[in-house]
Amino acid sequence: MSAIAWIAAVSLAAWLWLLLCQGFFWRTDIRLPRREDVGGWPPVCVVVPARDEAAVLPASLPALLAQDYPGRAEIFLIDDGSSDGTGELARELARTHGGLPLTVASPGEPPAGWTGKLWAVRHGIALARARGPVYLLLTDADIAHAPDSLRELVAAARTGGFDVVSQMARLRVESLWERLVVPAFVYFFAQLYPFRRIGRKGTRTAAAAGGCVLLRTETAERARIPDAIRHAVIDDVALARAVKGSGGHIWLGLAERVDSVRPYPRLHDLWRMVSRSAYAQLRHRPLLLLGTVLGLVLVYLVPPVALIWGLAGGDTAAAVGGGLAWLVMTGTYVPMLRYYRQPLWLAPLLPFTAFLYLLMTVDSAVQHYRGRGAAWKGRTYARPDAVTDERPL
Repeated sequence: MSAIAWIAAVSLAAWLWLLLCQGFFWRTDIRLPRREDVGGWPPVCVVVPARDEAAVLPASLPALLAQDYPGRAEIFLIDDGSSDGTGELARELARTHGGLPLTVASPGEPPAGWTGKLWAVRHGIALARARGPVYLLLTDADIAHAPDSLRELVAAARTGGFDVVSQMARLRVESLWERLVVPAFVYFFAQLYPFRRIGRKGTRTAAAAGGCVLLRTETAERARIPDAIRHAVIDDVALARAVKGSGGHIWLGLAERVDSVRPYPRLHDLWRMVSRSAYAQLRHRPLLLLGTVLGLVLVYLVPPVALIWGLAGGDTAAAVGGGLAWLVMTGTYVPMLRYYRQPLWLAPLLPFTAFLYLLMTVDSAVQHYRGRGAAWKGRTYARPDAVTDERPL
């Protein structure tokens, strides 16, 4: 066999392992677990960190205000130094739409060692504690919740005994670039953090989706949230690891009626979303970057290259190995495309999307070594030790 045929065989073996041994990551049936009527509904406080979110608040905040929750619930929107009138717009929306009580506050600039978002979350949790909530819902300003979202989250947490119930919000998929990149983003995340493993006690796999995290207040205090993760730009998985490390039980699944309304119409917008923190996810380590690049090449780029090479050069082994690996890859991507209600002809294009993610990751490293660091909402965090958590991605 030729060298390319051997490489294609290794790629095929990798895909067979991913298919069968990586927690069935490709399945999209992990939805809110079985839940029952909990009888008495505990008090909940909702904390929304918001920085320059005036463009999305009209589409998201009214849905949060309109939550049909039988117990006591209150919203704390923390205006993190916005320059677009986010705080005043939130107050106006509350006056217009009514619903749950809304408090808008500002924490001031974050001190050294804190990311802006987590400093805002800390301020919101501090305000919420005065209300004595049993649960905290941490949700982003671009997330639109169905009217029964809070009720369903609390019921699932109470029924299953979970300390964290998190849903991966359905991201917007309308433009061509969103169709190509967004479903793959969730697919890659699930591949790295299989949802089935996250919900099992005794496993080390821990992850959450920052846009929708219901957190038991007692657990937050025990795990020192958010102080213990104050430096994390990628705060959702850091939060989940802190909770699981303190003995908490967490659950993560795909959302059915929790949607992100933030648009990413251009490739440039999606590129910034990924590259702003991709190298931080690799702990700013060149060897992890090299391993990630080689892994992406072997798993996603070798199959189509081997197939084309084999067909063009008469290398049957390379063509068969590459074709089968590409077929398995395509098949595992189909459920995610169906979840996002996208055409299935996008599935064979996953190698192209993976190549884009490879370039975004490399660009993230380049920006880091140019001194630009990670960024969130106009803030740049140049010190690696001030922004990274301790997990590989």
